[in-house]
Amino acid sequence: MREITYAEAVREAMSEEMRRDENVFFMGEDIGVYCGAFGVSKGMVQEFGEKRVIDTPISETAFVGAGIGAAVTGMRPIVELMFSDFMAVCYDQIINQAAKMHFMFAGKVKVPMVIRTAAGGGTGAAAQHSQSLEQMYTHVPGLKVVVPSTPYDAKGLLKSAIRDDNCVMFLEQKKLYRTKGEVPEEDYVIPLGKADIKREGKDVSVITYGRMVQMSLDVAEKLEKEGVSVEVLDLRTLSPLDTDAIIKTAKKTGKVVVVHESVKFAGFGGEVVSTIMESDAFFTLDAPVKRVGALYCPVPFNPTLEAAVFPSADRIETAIREVL
Repeated sequence: MREITYAEAVREAMSEEMRRDENVFFMGEDIGVYCGAFGVSKGMVQEFGEKRVIDTPISETAFVGAGIGAAVTGMRPIVELMFSDFMAVCYDQIINQAAKMHFMFAGKVKVPMVIRTAAGGGTGAAAQHSQSLEQMYTHVPGLKVVVPSTPYDAKGLLKSAIRDDNCVMFLEQKKLYRTKGEVPEEDYVIPLGKADIKREGKDVSVITYGRMVQMSLDVAEKLEKEGVSVEVLDLRTLSPLDTDAIIKTAKKTGKVVVVHESVKFAGFGGEVVSTIMESDAFFTLDAPVKRVGALYCPVPFNPTLEAAVFPSADRIETAIREVL
């Protein structure tokens, strides 16, 4: 099977859906001739033209609002926020309008809209361009939240998100854009709300998503040489959350480590831990569930300090050894 980058998988998903459905269009800052801040939309304006690949002004409130208006009147917009941090500029549009209109109009209104955004750190982009804010979206009823970890998942999940009748927050962790993986050429979709076991194991479960998946797999491979069998569960979708998969892996191994790039304090990992503790999986645990997340600190620009803030392979390995 061919290998393509994560960025190419995202572009293929958007382009294929725009060819399939004329109601799908794409809008955001510098996505046309400039191809986006990370080169994701390369060639799209040349194929689809400026009426379907729309360069917007630097006003997230305006163009996210325009996307909502287009969605409720029958279109299927894909709106790109250049960095996930910029959601703070248009938070009202997302949480008070896009997330709630279907409910407030008694189901008569749909908001079939995808908001794509580059999230996470590791690129030296400093405190205002490096945050992982997925937990702020998952707290809002009416939003679906997706954080794919591989090119295969990115393409299949984005195609499902574009076809969904709800507002979907699609977070692409920017360190993943240049990573490569196998992606079939034929059309496929991955249903939202289904986690994926990236590695089978029997001694301890690592539950994670996004950029931390590959880091957790690297640690698992290292520990395998010592006879430690690590299962890695990739959540892929945070809302809706595959609670069955979480409970199943916790019961299987009896030891769990939850890993995410976002700040550990009040992070999404707390919801995963609660899912386990409030189920019958609690009675199968042999040790307290451990969490690994970023430090409670704005992301520094200095690369050494930035690396110290985010989870590392060493911190993940230490947590696994502690539960073992």
